[in-house]
Amino acid sequence: MTSKTARIAIGSILTECNQFGGQAIDLSWFDRYDLHWGEQMLQVDGGVVGGGLQVLREAGAGIVPLLSASTCPGGYITADCYARLRGELLGRLSEAVPVEGVLLLLHGAAVADGVDDPEGDLITAVRDLVGPQTLIVGTLDLHAHVTAAMVAGADALVAWETYPHRDTFGTGQRGARLLLDSIEGRCRPTMVMAKVPVLTSGICGATAGDGAFARHMRFAKECEGRDGVLSTSVFLVHPYLDQPDLGSGGLVVTDGDPDGAEALAREIAARYWASRFELEPEVHAAAEAVALGLEVSGGPVILLETADCAGGGASGDSVATLKALLDLGKGVAPTSLVPVVDPEAAAACHAASVGEELSLVLGHQLDPRWGVAVPLSGRVARLSDGLFRYQGGVWDGVQGEMGPSAVLEVGQIHILITTHATYDWADEQWRAVGLNPLRAKFVVAKNPMNFHNVYDDAATAVFILDTPGPTPATLRNSSFKRLKRPFFPVDQEISGLQPVVLRSASCSAA
Repeated sequence: MTSKTARIAIGSILTECNQFGGQAIDLSWFDRYDLHWGEQMLQVDGGVVGGGLQVLREAGAGIVPLLSASTCPGGYITADCYARLRGELLGRLSEAVPVEGVLLLLHGAAVADGVDDPEGDLITAVRDLVGPQTLIVGTLDLHAHVTAAMVAGADALVAWETYPHRDTFGTGQRGARLLLDSIEGRCRPTMVMAKVPVLTSGICGATAGDGAFARHMRFAKECEGRDGVLSTSVFLVHPYLDQPDLGSGGLVVTDGDPDGAEALAREIAARYWASRFELEPEVHAAAEAVALGLEVSGGPVILLETADCAGGGASGDSVATLKALLDLGKGVAPTSLVPVVDPEAAAACHAASVGEELSLVLGHQLDPRWGVAVPLSGRVARLSDGLFRYQGGVWDGVQGEMGPSAVLEVGQIHILITTHATYDWADEQWRAVGLNPLRAKFVVAKNPMNFHNVYDDAATAVFILDTPGPTPATLRNSSFKRLKRPFFPVDQEISGLQPVVLRSASCSAA
């Protein structure tokens, strides 16, 4: 079989979910970001889907487009939404079989209402449709919760290599190339995942620099191309899922060598466990961080309220750090930028006019489990339709939609009030409403990693905050029900620890 005679189905359902908070994800969420049915999918030229399509086109493969659906993280995917997306993908695939290969571009940390492991469910259903001989390759976010169903059903899984996520296009390319190589008989993938119970936020998970996660990624990537190693992936698991066997570690795909794959996966997992303390951040109370920031000369000082990260599934409606700034006093707080998702407050601002004074009760309207709204009065400084365009990352070039939005000024505190939560890549949302965060004394940032894209060369200080929310900076105090101890950081030592090892079906046949 050659690439030019192969028919390859390609489909993508990609989002990240949170089981401790956030808003339910329905089809309108995907419609705001990326939703292409069937042939419409061929229009996608960016991200992981664009990368996969480019390689398949260049190889002359017969492309069978299923669907492309991705959106900002949230709570769980609604049952109706998941049933629709799943049904469309599988329905189109059932009409297309037989095919020589399937490329599934997924996330790996989704949850649907009634389905704990949508990616594993999809891979299993696709396998049932195409049979054991058809090759299936999947791509995942490096924050995936890799499950037994994913590993058992796929021939190979490859993950994003960078955080901040700059290589989605390249990962789509790598997945497609591995699929084509396998179809043409140049390799026989065997895959093993090994993971240890280390649950940390993404704050210390950068893939650049000398941090622990960066070292693990470099080690794993240096092993590719040696001793039959086709692909390596390192996973810092999305820790805001309440699932059994949650863990971080390494996944290795070898050319017909399951023992070699297992040995290397175990080594990556052992290195990960040994570095666990480096992956925990130092945190500050919001008021403490504000006080420390006032002692720092110049700005911007970044107040990292990662517990309310929309990119991790939170609602974005926390006002914990805003309250600490307001407590300084209206005439005392320096120039500060604070984002808050509050549809009712945004609507109230739009019902007023620019320049009008307005009294509001702001925050915690969407997910009140994590705090109390604050009453305040301010001046409506700007109104916006909330549209902006991403300048990099997962949705590079895609139009983002904050919905009707406003800037409310309380003294020198500029509050960006939006209708919808949006993923933060750089400073696109601030620029869309005419604000330059580099000119502020304080900037509240809520993404634990992507603030680096804006402030690394500009920030005078960064303080990681310990505030309530479903995406906290540390998992020391999280209340899991299904995930059982022991796990780090609650248990700092685990006697006799052995990694959980998952093997692909091809391992037993090799």
